[in-house]
Amino acid sequence: MTENDPGDRSTRAEQAPPDAADEIAEAWSQERPGTPVESIGVVTRLWRLAKLFGEDRRRVLSDSGVDSATLDLLSVIRRSSTPYRLTTRQLSELTLVSAGAISQRVAKAERDGLVVRWPDPGPDRCMWVELTRTGHALVERTVDRVLSRELELLQGLDHEQRHQLGDLLRTLLRDVQARQGDHGVSHVGETGTP
Repeated sequence: MTENDPGDRSTRAEQAPPDAADEIAEAWSQERPGTPVESIGVVTRLWRLAKLFGEDRRRVLSDSGVDSATLDLLSVIRRSSTPYRLTTRQLSELTLVSAGAISQRVAKAERDGLVVRWPDPGPDRCMWVELTRTGHALVERTVDRVLSRELELLQGLDHEQRHQLGDLLRTLLRDVQARQGDHGVSHVGETGTP
């Protein structure tokens, strides 16, 4: 059978036993015939996966001694390349949080010795934030832990399936954003994610 052969998909579907999403869709179909239940198989599973991945990430971060807001800040600076320095305005734009929230995050990270900040002497009157060696080491360690754990959680899919799912999710995300308006989430998964 080929990849596009419907028989191939039904064989894979038969291998997976019904789950809660199937039961929910079936119950609505019985209780309200004609109710459009097709989205349940996708959206319910996405919600449940998001919850499971989120809870797991919080555990990994807690074990690593960092919270998600701090990792978000450190990761954005780390991905900016050497000298690992950004302005508070850039940080606010890249993390999709307010200037006030960035100020609080930077102050906490500075108290923890993870970043240093200083005012730009030029006319822009901006504030620079740079990783310290301690901050750099923490983000390096934590990113490895987070990404290794997430790959472990994806082992139910082979390499090709992970890429296919990633492509499908990208398509879905872009379409939903276009239908709803972006609402500032165009970079979801690109900032707080290592």
